[in-house]
Amino acid sequence: MDDSSERDHGGHHAHAAPTAHAAHAAHTGRGGYSTHAAHPAAGATWGTAVRATLHCLTGCAIGEILGMVIGTALAWGNVQTMALAITLAFLFGYSFTLFAVVRSGLTLKAAVKVALAADTVSIAVMELVDNAVIALTPGAMDAHLGDGLLWAALLGGFAVAFVVTTPINKWMIGRGKGHAVVHAHH
Repeated sequence: MDDSSERDHGGHHAHAAPTAHAAHAAHTGRGGYSTHAAHPAAGATWGTAVRATLHCLTGCAIGEILGMVIGTALAWGNVQTMALAITLAFLFGYSFTLFAVVRSGLTLKAAVKVALAADTVSIAVMELVDNAVIALTPGAMDAHLGDGLLWAALLGGFAVAFVVTTPINKWMIGRGKGHAVVHAHH
């Protein structure tokens, strides 16, 4: 390889590195400082915590709504329907992370470990808060899928769960736990 070829190659990498760094910085929301477990002292931004919480909330919402629809269609009682909804919330919550880290090149077994480490606390807190709001809203447990009260309680529960879970996720990410585990695989 002659000097000009080496300069071109070096120039390419000099140009590519900042671009990759900028992309990573945009992804982490931290100006290039990731919230990987290797950098827990760096803390976490509220933006990172909000994105992590919305990620989990999306999976939880899909699972809960699907569980309610299935339980209602099968004429199940409240306890069975809620159990199905919670189970599906965890399943869908984990699956969003699972698919993302498998796409990044992890084996399925490793991806399952990452998803469990990344999302368990977040999903558990969301489900506890969301279902408590629904259970404590007068008439919501007896409302049907066509009743506005059920949807208001459900959406209100999601909103409260988001507000409660976001600071927990921020704290965990800042310590290299929770959703920070996922960033190590991007």
